[in-house]
Amino acid sequence: MADNRCPMTLPTERTHLFDPPAEYKRLRETDPMTRLSFPDGTLGWLATRQEDVRAVLSDPRFSTYLARHSSPVRATPPEERGELPPGTFTSLDGPEHAHYRRMLTGLFTVRRMRQLTPRIEEITKGRLDAMEQAGENVDLVKEFAHPVAALVICELLGVSYDDREYLQEVSEVIMSAELPTTEIAVVAGGLYSYLLDVVRAKSAQPADDIISGLVTGDNGLTDEEVVGMAVLLLLAGYDATANMLGLGTLALLLNPDQLEPLRGDDQAAQDNLVEELLRYLTTVHLGTIRGAKEDLELGGKLVRKGEIVVGALAAANRDPRYYTDPDRLDVTRERPSHLAFGHGPHLCLGQQLARLVLRVGYRELFRRFPDLRLAVSPESVKTLDDRVMYGVYALPVSWSKQPVPAGAAGE
Repeated sequence: MADNRCPMTLPTERTHLFDPPAEYKRLRETDPMTRLSFPDGTLGWLATRQEDVRAVLSDPRFSTYLARHSSPVRATPPEERGELPPGTFTSLDGPEHAHYRRMLTGLFTVRRMRQLTPRIEEITKGRLDAMEQAGENVDLVKEFAHPVAALVICELLGVSYDDREYLQEVSEVIMSAELPTTEIAVVAGGLYSYLLDVVRAKSAQPADDIISGLVTGDNGLTDEEVVGMAVLLLLAGYDATANMLGLGTLALLLNPDQLEPLRGDDQAAQDNLVEELLRYLTTVHLGTIRGAKEDLELGGKLVRKGEIVVGALAAANRDPRYYTDPDRLDVTRERPSHLAFGHGPHLCLGQQLARLVLRVGYRELFRRFPDLRLAVSPESVKTLDDRVMYGVYALPVSWSKQPVPAGAAGE
């Protein structure tokens, strides 16, 4: 059992590109609810078994609002703990959270995603055209992953793609796990001002996009609330998708035996590939955070009112109680139920959009470049250890413009 007199800090050191910290495996088997020390000196808990993480995410006795200022890797001084900006619904609970979420749910249904498929295919193929024209050696993150994610979310929200470089810079700062909160607050304030201008422009001249729908709908939202909602959608939709496109491609390049579903037209097999990559990689690598609203028991431990629990999603998605040989990437695995998008009331609103962009992205990428390969050693690929979302800074790849011999693709 963990020694409460010497609680651990959150494990973050990886020994493998795709595996979560090795300490998670030990804790999952020996001390699945262990005491955790936060940077501000308070004590909380770390949950590593899927059963307990699911409970944290679904039990209404846990609050996202109570945990809004807590971080397992960075302290927020009391003087910097302001109130939530209007519309920041992911940090709200119960009816308040549901009030905002209902306004967006219809925009991210499976049916709506089917309607968007041709446009996402068009965006993806357009970026592959540009990538091909750039030469036989490119940074896939810069030329493909970031542009595809940015184009999709900018178009859906109604934000100018011409501002993508600014939005990327802002995202990198706000999603940092290490920068001072004061620096992040300044950059976030600039993004709020930028989006407030967009919202007011859409009020005057609406178009067919999410922001226009929110400002012209009969929902009683203020401009500031729409901005808060748009910030969440922009950051989540861009950062998470871009990182999965890059990191997922790297995983497939290093496991070419897993590419078979992308060579045919079996959509179910391609969907399985996406789900397995989401489970295996779990880009939300710092976990999810909740605060206890009352004393309760979790995983055989007493969690006191006000204590924070970090649910280690990456550990939960490698739990051998749920998966056979969980540390192996297996795209033929029966469609796995995983926690990459969270669980419970705060289950990722844009999960169907992310699945669609990833399926189309991986499929079209490897069809266009069947001999795509990593242009550097795997050891030299720098990972985003300092961000909320795990991924790679850059992914140098190459291919040949010469015809690929039959049967050689993916070798």
